[in-house]
Amino acid sequence: MNTRAFATFAAARPGAVLAGIVLGLIAVAAFFAPLISPQDPFDLAGFDLLDAELPPIWQEGSDPRFVLGTDAQGRDLFSAILYGTRISLLVGLLAVVIQAAIGVSLGLLAGYFGGRVDSLVTRLADIQLSLSTLMMAIIAMALVRAGLGGEALSRLAVPLLVIVIGLAEWPIFARTARAATLVETAKDYIRAARALGGSDLAIVHRHILPNILSPLVVIATTQVAGAIMAEAALSFLGLGMPVTKPSLGTLIRSGYDLMFAGTWWVTVLPGLMLIGLLISINVLGDALRDWLDPRARGR
Repeated sequence: MNTRAFATFAAARPGAVLAGIVLGLIAVAAFFAPLISPQDPFDLAGFDLLDAELPPIWQEGSDPRFVLGTDAQGRDLFSAILYGTRISLLVGLLAVVIQAAIGVSLGLLAGYFGGRVDSLVTRLADIQLSLSTLMMAIIAMALVRAGLGGEALSRLAVPLLVIVIGLAEWPIFARTARAATLVETAKDYIRAARALGGSDLAIVHRHILPNILSPLVVIATTQVAGAIMAEAALSFLGLGMPVTKPSLGTLIRSGYDLMFAGTWWVTVLPGLMLIGLLISINVLGDALRDWLDPRARGR
């Protein structure tokens, strides 16, 4: 997108620009969490139970050392939110990379070759869609706990979540890539490339894939938000990150029981961060979809 195109985009969609700024600030803060946060929320030795459940700085009884207060373990909530956001973003991005790698590859194969390959990929997608992310997480956690123990499960929580969410959601990419490939395969330039002796791999890689990237980019944007939400939901249910490695989901869960006792900030503040993150990504995804769709530019 050149400067003029970006200026046109920004003028037509100021909400998307604001969402991009918010998302950029969140991502930068999460990336530089070790430099910004005053405490390492993974270091249990650094917590003091005497500092437990301190309110945010704007409430009576707060401590200036803890801007957003502390949780039941005496952990600085501001630090925990920064680190938790970094974990949630990491899981979301890497899970979508796995989804795209599997789904786009299978979708290209199904759409280009058709026939039995198409039927096989379609059936695999149908089978996968019948297995929910929650079910796959329960199975994966049970197998790892039984085979390697609880300590290994805690250590492998991030890669395990990435793999589970990535394997659970690839059919969305596969269906989009298949439909777009079917459209491109029927066009004259593909017939010309075949007549000139182009190999199937070259045709798919050089001609079809670049022309179907637009809908895939939009899908990837929305899937990042979905993967972050899936991680938060699994962690809230105790099937994701352990309490010692806070993500936004575990922070919300850890303060859920305390909220009714007046310690609302442990759940509400991470929840607001999660909401802001998801809204920013979804607004950007909607704007990107409209921008890449020529029929929507005139709206």
